[in-house]
Amino acid sequence: MATGIPKSRNGAGKDPADGSCLGVTLQYPGKKTPAEILQMPAAAVQSVMSPKNYNGEGRLYFGENLAVLLALYKDSEVKEKVNLVYIDPPFATQTAFHSRSMAHAYEDILAGAEFIEALRERLIVLHALLAKNGSLYLHLDEKMVFHMKLVLDEIFGASNYRNCIVRKKCNPKNYTRKQYGNISDYILFYSKSDQYIWNKPVEIWTEERAKEYQYVEPETGRRFMKVPIHAPGVRNGETGKSWRGTMPPPGKHWQYTPEKLDAFDARGEIFWSSNGNPRRKVYLDENNGVGVQDIWLDFRDAHNQNICITGYPTEKNPALLERIIQASSNPGDLILDAFGGSGTTLAVASQQGRRWIGIDNSREAVETMLNRFKNGLERMGDFVSIKKGKCHEGSIQTALPFEETLNGNGSHSAITDYEFLATDECHHEALSVLKSWNGKQKVAV
Repeated sequence: MATGIPKSRNGAGKDPADGSCLGVTLQYPGKKTPAEILQMPAAAVQSVMSPKNYNGEGRLYFGENLAVLLALYKDSEVKEKVNLVYIDPPFATQTAFHSRSMAHAYEDILAGAEFIEALRERLIVLHALLAKNGSLYLHLDEKMVFHMKLVLDEIFGASNYRNCIVRKKCNPKNYTRKQYGNISDYILFYSKSDQYIWNKPVEIWTEERAKEYQYVEPETGRRFMKVPIHAPGVRNGETGKSWRGTMPPPGKHWQYTPEKLDAFDARGEIFWSSNGNPRRKVYLDENNGVGVQDIWLDFRDAHNQNICITGYPTEKNPALLERIIQASSNPGDLILDAFGGSGTTLAVASQQGRRWIGIDNSREAVETMLNRFKNGLERMGDFVSIKKGKCHEGSIQTALPFEETLNGNGSHSAITDYEFLATDECHHEALSVLKSWNGKQKVAV
């Protein structure tokens, strides 16, 4: 296989991966500079409810998210302290969304340049809030993902792009239109720098996944596969020299120095073919699973009557958030979701021992989150059945399909260590929410 080395048109030898050769950005009327955005008015925020022994685990804000984010930008406890952002914003669908009880949740009415700039403004503030080791996951559909990829390249730098994850969101559709069935959406993954938190997620071994480990070491019974010990490219150092009287294949070099290859061989970790061709043994028992790839099939949205949900529109699978949170943060880290919605990010962050900040300006969303924190989820079938029952929302195993992960086993563990805050514009309505939600809650006026 030939290895191509891209060159810039002007021959300057710049690396296209960092965007320095491309300089591609979206231009449209009303596009503000980052400095203008960060100087926009911040919200005045006040506490509505706080537990007596608040330990700072979570903050839930009721208010317009850009103004709240700008307030957090001035908060020394948050600015450059956020380790992970996940946002699932409106998708420019031109649609009004309602919960399963038909309560109005939110309107997705922005489109085109107006949508791009509104989301870009929030992304610029979120980038400023991220710690150096932080990451951002932006969940979108096919309408805007390509536009926002350019926007994120501009904000984060193209070299900090990590993945465009494809998620299977639903079961196959029986389309009557002349097009392929739409069963996917997308998650753009960026890091603030190249020193970001990464806990490699794996899928546990199954016989099918382990089939490449087809050899068995007679002395130990260990399964292994054989992999080349050379790599493309000519090197002039130690890895380009002869080893055991053999040079690397033409146009290649050894992956390891001769000394390291000798050490592998001394431990019996080099497999020699009948014609003297060396391969390295990679053992099955030294890996705890297959590294997760960028197509995710096991995190569909709610699709049967046994799945536990809040009933909020566009609610995401908790197992999806568990994978993201475990991969890109550590216990005690700070997670932020500026489009709180049903509260999935916040609930999973709490269960995984992370601190969190959630923001939403929809009364239905805030009521949904407060109820979720206190009472947990309900089976989707509860909306059409007299029988009621709460679902346990912890201990999700991401290796299992969605219908097997949220089966309602166990009891709900309430989330209580959080402060409920509101902007001045939403404070009165926040008090009304608390009164209707739970009249016994202590309210700080």
